[in-house]
Amino acid sequence: MTKNDEFPLQQFLPYLLNQAAEESSLEFQQVYKNRYGMLRTEWRVLFHLGIYGRMTAKEIGERSKMHKTKISRAVQRLAERRFLTRDQDEKDRRLEHLELTTAGQAAYRDLRGVAERYDVKLSATLTPEENRVLRQALVKLARMSPDA
Repeated sequence: MTKNDEFPLQQFLPYLLNQAAEESSLEFQQVYKNRYGMLRTEWRVLFHLGIYGRMTAKEIGERSKMHKTKISRAVQRLAERRFLTRDQDEKDRRLEHLELTTAGQAAYRDLRGVAERYDVKLSATLTPEENRVLRQALVKLARMSPDA
């Protein structure tokens, strides 16, 4: 294969961020898939409800920056497995309040423990200063407006 273009893909920041995200999430992904048969959006919805308690899908979308269709599918699958309940809002019937069931809370606590240990393991590959700078930079990038 010949090189026709000089674009430095391997140094392109969005590409690097995606590669790092994919590689760093593989081990944790195996846990939530193998133990609970979850997809990425499902564990993210589970964690939002575990951390913040009762929420609507819209609130989860605003916090997580996930598309509403993906959240809707994740909510449906989690409800089918009885990890969450869906209660229609009395004033606005378009809204559903989502809340973890006992089984959902147990799955959240289990996966939270795995996530905490995995975060420590990943962090150990960096110096404390690299860790601080990386997290600070990622938070800054995550808060950028689309127009920036």
